Amino acid sequence: MAETVADYVLTRLRDWGVEHVFCYPGDGINGLVAALGRAGTPKVVQPRHEEMGAFEAVGYAKFGGGVGVCMATSGPGAIHLLNGLYDAKLDHVPVVAIVGQVARSAMGGSYMQEVDLQVLFKDVASDYVHTVAVPEQLPNVLDRALRTALDRRAPTCVIIPADLQEAEYEAPAHAFRQVPSSAPGYAAPETRPPEAELARAAEVINAGEKVAILVGQGARSAAAEVLELAEATGGGIAKALLGKDVVSDEPAFVTGAIGLLGTRPSYELMRDCDTLVIVGSSFPYSQFLPEYGGVRAVQIDIAGHMIGMRYPTEVNLVGDAGATLRALLPRLRRKRHGDWRRTIERNVQRWRQTMESQAQMPADPVNPMLVCHELSPRLPDDAIVTCDSGSVANWYARLLRFRGRMRGSLSGTLASMGAAVPYAIGAKFAHPDRPVIALTGDGAMQMNGMAELITACRYWRSWPDPRLIVAVLHNNDLNQVTWELRAMGGSPRVPQTQDLPDVSYAGFARSLDLEGIEVDKPGLLGPAWDQALGSDRPVVLDVRCSADLPPIPPHVEFDQVKNTMEALLKGDRDAWGIVGEGVRAKLREALPRRGR
Repeated sequence: MAETVADYVLTRLRDWGVEHVFCYPGDGINGLVAALGRAGTPKVVQPRHEEMGAFEAVGYAKFGGGVGVCMATSGPGAIHLLNGLYDAKLDHVPVVAIVGQVARSAMGGSYMQEVDLQVLFKDVASDYVHTVAVPEQLPNVLDRALRTALDRRAPTCVIIPADLQEAEYEAPAHAFRQVPSSAPGYAAPETRPPEAELARAAEVINAGEKVAILVGQGARSAAAEVLELAEATGGGIAKALLGKDVVSDEPAFVTGAIGLLGTRPSYELMRDCDTLVIVGSSFPYSQFLPEYGGVRAVQIDIAGHMIGMRYPTEVNLVGDAGATLRALLPRLRRKRHGDWRRTIERNVQRWRQTMESQAQMPADPVNPMLVCHELSPRLPDDAIVTCDSGSVANWYARLLRFRGRMRGSLSGTLASMGAAVPYAIGAKFAHPDRPVIALTGDGAMQMNGMAELITACRYWRSWPDPRLIVAVLHNNDLNQVTWELRAMGGSPRVPQTQDLPDVSYAGFARSLDLEGIEVDKPGLLGPAWDQALGSDRPVVLDVRCSADLPPIPPHVEFDQVKNTMEALLKGDRDAWGIVGEGVRAKLREALPRRGR
């Protein structure tokens, strides 16, 4: 049998080292599906929905370090990919979408499921999207999609009409109008700024007395250099949410997450510093950075188009974080660790006492902070943690302390609900020998997570370490939106939009022959985590949580307090529970030592 275009696409993916394709079938990719069946590799992971396949490809790429590949049919299947691909675009993750299209002879004729895919993907895959018209365009188009995804850290898209997939593949000749491609492979360059700019940056940092360092995911390969920078300057390290796993939380000068979901020590670090060094981060909330123009600042980022956008930085160093810091560090004068470092460490210690006190505060039935507080010391050193959007992200950001080889991520920029469970499944295929924990609210669980438990049920026996734990903060409320209504708009809770149907998530897991554990008392939570971490199969930890504990930012604006009080006075049905639990939480922040 002659090699088809679809056969060749899979051959080329194998040549690139692609081991898994997250694929939901349809007649627009029948040729590719048949080729997958003949080849056996790359291995197919079938999600329950194309959007979940795209999210799984994002999780696979985020935690695996390579490119994620998803595949879907034309029309509705391609459209379903968009949310996951936008997540990849906004979080700078390399993903390639391979999608079908109606037969070439039918294009332009309003055929069944015909959508202008070139236009549809023009924005989300703006770095590279192309429709293959003849076999000779391969491998060039596929190679460009993969190289561009890796080089730009972005989603790209290859569109292959259905009839072309089944056509005989012909290798391109080196002739006019035919473009052959080089061998597969991509090695990222290690770039660094010019010497003059390094000297200018060193002058700024050396002149500072109170240095603050902000790291994002772009500093992940430079963790050792970031810690050395903190030691040389006597400064503290705050982390953007996507950079939570960049450096360990064990050093006392690491203040944790920054921003609305962040910690008070990070807020104080930014408020009181005189020099700011930003490494691999495009943290968007400038109100949590130092006062505009109030400090001298240096930024390091590999993407020149992303630099200097958030703060008036004096020196912008375009280059790889590790290579740039290695060139910069010898130019720095080591500072004594004096009052500034001691203040940072004292603030961190006080905050950790506060978080412990708040997590152990009584709530009806379980304090949601306790879920992460009990998990944190139990996390295996090689654990991967995924988190959903919603109030659960507050507790993930503030209460989990990472160490060792731990990894963690969430939909950081798009902040899409429903990413945690498909991220976790993608992570398990990238690292089947590591435990993965997904933290989600019941809104996101009902939106996407329950269906993807079926996917986990299908594949978990192939994982050397079967542990995939999904912890559901079960409060029957779209809790983050509820608090945003109160704090931002002064509106009371709207039951018609905020109430969620009561579902037994543990019961659903057991119906799939997975393990389901219910927790409705705080004393049961620690043993439940122990049971889940010791399980021989995926587990759903169904924790009945209070919806009345506010996710209070580290620095509360007067308008937020005013709006919340107005909302409660307007007849919010949960007012008394909020006043009781919210006031207690805030008092323990103000008086952490007494609250212990």
